[in-house]
Amino acid sequence: MRPSPLRRTLTAAGVAAAVTAALAAGPGTAAAGPAQPAAPAERVEVEVPGPEHGTVAGSGHVLVPAAGRDRPASRLSEAQARVDGTVTKTVDNGPTADRLDVVVIGDGYTAGELPRFHADARAKWAEIAAVEPYTTYQGLFNVWTVDAVSRESGVTGDPDRTTVRDTALGSFFWCGDIERLLCVDQDKVDAYAALAPEADLVLVLANSAKYGGAGYNEPSQTLGYAGISTASAGNEKSGQVAVHETGHSLGGLADEYFHPGTPGYERYTGKEPADPNVSTLDAARLAERRAKWYRWLGEESPDGGTVGAYEGGGYFTTGLYRPTDNSLMRVLDKPFNLPGVEAMIAGFYRHARPATALTPAGTTLRGDRAARIAVPRLTASDGHRLTVRWSLDGRELPRLAGRTEVRVAELGLRPGDLRAHRLSVTVEDRTDAVRDPAVADTLRTSFDWRVRR
Repeated sequence: MRPSPLRRTLTAAGVAAAVTAALAAGPGTAAAGPAQPAAPAERVEVEVPGPEHGTVAGSGHVLVPAAGRDRPASRLSEAQARVDGTVTKTVDNGPTADRLDVVVIGDGYTAGELPRFHADARAKWAEIAAVEPYTTYQGLFNVWTVDAVSRESGVTGDPDRTTVRDTALGSFFWCGDIERLLCVDQDKVDAYAALAPEADLVLVLANSAKYGGAGYNEPSQTLGYAGISTASAGNEKSGQVAVHETGHSLGGLADEYFHPGTPGYERYTGKEPADPNVSTLDAARLAERRAKWYRWLGEESPDGGTVGAYEGGGYFTTGLYRPTDNSLMRVLDKPFNLPGVEAMIAGFYRHARPATALTPAGTTLRGDRAARIAVPRLTASDGHRLTVRWSLDGRELPRLAGRTEVRVAELGLRPGDLRAHRLSVTVEDRTDAVRDPAVADTLRTSFDWRVRR
């Protein structure tokens, strides 16, 4: 995913205002204390989670050092090094090339605590998978764990800012003087993420029950993953924070919250953002211009209320509109709204395909040989399933609809026919949750084989 066009418009003054908003948003504000180390040249933009005792999903974005606290890597014993970097496939739904691969890495877990890390990773994925559209589309995901052995248990900044831990990824609270902002050394995260066969999304779980997290929502230039979410493994709100961050990294969604009374964010006066869930257009103009989420206007949304155009979003109090009043992109413990669900499904299919060719596509099949595919199972409450259609030389064969295996002998090729024919299958997701034809076109895949009698 490219950086959010809306966030790219932030000036230096705007970033400073976002920091002010984060500090003013509630508990966890900075107190006087030791100065942070001098920042290295490379800095990255991260999202600050909203305050613990509130509902707002975020508190804006700040720039932080990519190297975190820039501490040297831990020196492990021989026994620790033997288990460090072990990769486990926790959820297996198919080949990495056809699935969205989530890589979970723990920080602040000693070698003896790795079984707890694996339990924490399973529990956190279960929290994420309980949120739609993750629930319906669990079959599109693989989940990997990578064991990162820390010399000390826990993470820096927990329970207070004077606490320092020697950990594999250098996780630390009080990042940017914001207590709940949980940052990492991105190069160390990448070193572990690279051990998994493929990383489309990275989740760092800190061995802590303290509230906090961060969203590194820029795509990796080297490994290709969509983003990094950090979260406290033992905190009940961290799963929601992580899902919100994937709204940016996978769905390309803008934040729908705003900062009343913050200088620089009173009114948005820029051009129309590219983000699918914020607009300078009110409901009437969205409908008139057939823009953004106009196809959903007037529909009841799972986050409550009706899809329309609600003023305030993208950090600005006025000048920008959002589709609903309180979706997960604004408020924790709420679902994605209908346009958000559509954007997330589109994001899933940017990394995953709705079918896998078990018989290599393009090969020639004869006699009793079969073309076989694997189709992920959807777990939609309405029983929605992927559509499977077969055709021979471009002519659809309705009697084979829904099949995942077709033998050449079933095709009715005539005796003495020595020609090569083309057997094709198309698997498509015809979900009602997608109304944009451009998105719907991405929810299908096809395979062909040559067949002879």
